Amino acid sequence: MARPTVRDVTVYVPTKSFEISKRFYAALGFELAPGWGGTTDVRVGGATLRLQDYFVTDWAHNTMIKLSVDDVEAWHQLATEVASQPEFADVRVKPIEQVDTARVLHVLDPAGVLLVFVQ
Repeated sequence: MARPTVRDVTVYVPTKSFEISKRFYAALGFELAPGWGGTTDVRVGGATLRLQDYFVTDWAHNTMIKLSVDDVEAWHQLATEVASQPEFADVRVKPIEQVDTARVLHVLDPAGVLLVFVQ
């Protein structure tokens, strides 16, 4: 019997403010598309996140999403520019760090979800 396959993966992400999170991901260059049941899909490269108009602090603060990138410096610059906008006051951008052979950038989105950009 052939093994079943997976064509893609979509991660459901909580939002503290649905509209602010949509604007945040759009500002980072994610493409927004309607999801179903009042959700919004945000896509960049091969990654799809499904934003929900739903928030639980413990869930948001324990969600981490790793994104493999070619240029962590460019993502750092973009995230820093986006985070400087007043409507994204809750966004945090950490300095790039070296972890073993990888360069890693941590960005907390408006709900406290941790985006981990790894080059």
